[in-house]
Amino acid sequence: MSQNIKIRKGVDIRLVGTPGDTISAAKRSKTYAIQPPNFEGLTPKLIVKEGDTVKAGASLFFEKKNPSIRYASPVSGKVAAILRGEKRRIMSVIVEADATDSYIDYGSLDISKSSREEVLNKILEGGMFPFFGQRPFGVVASPEDFPRSIHVSGFDSSPLAAHNSVALDGRMKDFQNGINALAKLAGEGGVHLGVKAGDSTYDKIEGCTKTTFSGPHPAGNVGVQIHHTLPVNKGEVVWTIGYQDVANLGAFLSSGKYVPSRTVSVAGSECSAPAHLNTLVGAEIASLVEVPSEASNGDAVRIISGSPLTGDKVEAEGHLGSYHTAVALLPEGNEPRFIISKGWLSLGLDRFSISKSYLSWMMPKSKSWTLDTNMGGEERAFVVTGEYEKVFPFDIYPVHLLKSILVNDIDSMEKLGIYEVAPEDFALCEYGCTSKIPVQQIVREGLDTLRTELG
Repeated sequence: MSQNIKIRKGVDIRLVGTPGDTISAAKRSKTYAIQPPNFEGLTPKLIVKEGDTVKAGASLFFEKKNPSIRYASPVSGKVAAILRGEKRRIMSVIVEADATDSYIDYGSLDISKSSREEVLNKILEGGMFPFFGQRPFGVVASPEDFPRSIHVSGFDSSPLAAHNSVALDGRMKDFQNGINALAKLAGEGGVHLGVKAGDSTYDKIEGCTKTTFSGPHPAGNVGVQIHHTLPVNKGEVVWTIGYQDVANLGAFLSSGKYVPSRTVSVAGSECSAPAHLNTLVGAEIASLVEVPSEASNGDAVRIISGSPLTGDKVEAEGHLGSYHTAVALLPEGNEPRFIISKGWLSLGLDRFSISKSYLSWMMPKSKSWTLDTNMGGEERAFVVTGEYEKVFPFDIYPVHLLKSILVNDIDSMEKLGIYEVAPEDFALCEYGCTSKIPVQQIVREGLDTLRTELG
């Protein structure tokens, strides 16, 4: 019988424009991009150059410090461009797709008859390993580590997220195959699957420890689930992987073909036709959604690849992030607000707030909101308000941890629980921060500093 855990701290931000429970195929993207900045901790070394022809599953670049970790092309075609940023940092490898894909055949693998080394080597060879993350540090996992346990969140509780039952429709055999592979890779802690209360999607899945989670976001964050089941201690390493990537892993091992499928929630108040679309990692945003020239209120439209809380701002000609399963269209919020009718002195009946700053807290919890990306002020002094603790379901003092990061006090960081967290776990803290502090950026910098110090 699975354990049931109730998450009490957090908040569900219900936005207008959620997709229904049906799925359709997105149109074929002209180009696909694999973007090294999507993979924390990666130092890329190119294998291809502009003009090269590649098959789906062919390696585009590898990890400089660990060449066995290879990053593969999702489609066959021609390497159209290699975009660089400051100091010639590789920002994106763009592949112009063929009309139909031709694949490298890596051969199928019978997991039940294979050793851990054979499973791991096949995953590395086929380019599936970059989808494994690790705690601590929230970076791409290292195949040289033997993880204490592997954790999979079976649902996403963030705003406008894709529904797992839709994303895995018809894919449960692949998902089970993926779980079987994870069981080969995991240490004595085994494989842990976080399941949303009342969700029957995973009822027939075997070979893992299921834990049922209920409560508001961030109940679906894998970091929250790890904290409430098997917390990470200093010196331990655990691996994580998204539920869609578990199914992709299972499909790869049974077919030998690298197909990084993505079911994406295309949603938001400025999306004319919210939907679930089936595409591939790195697809053009323009192949997924038609972006209006302006928002319904006359403002500009912001496109977000990923969750509105943690995703990246992109343009229509940009590409879907490698880990992202949502594209959100929201108003920018550039229009000035009159202080009495729309500003902080208003009743705020149309403004969502985590605190009770506006009378909107009296509205039904099921109400959906049209929110823009306006921060509502500039960065201010970092003061203790108690707002973080309301939405941070860890047995950790968030403000104390953040201030230890700001002063680069590594000993305090460790004592205050930095090994357990990743930037996404602080997304609601950043959303509700009265001081407008870039909380997720601070956590990322702290993790990078600690990782460098520890070698």
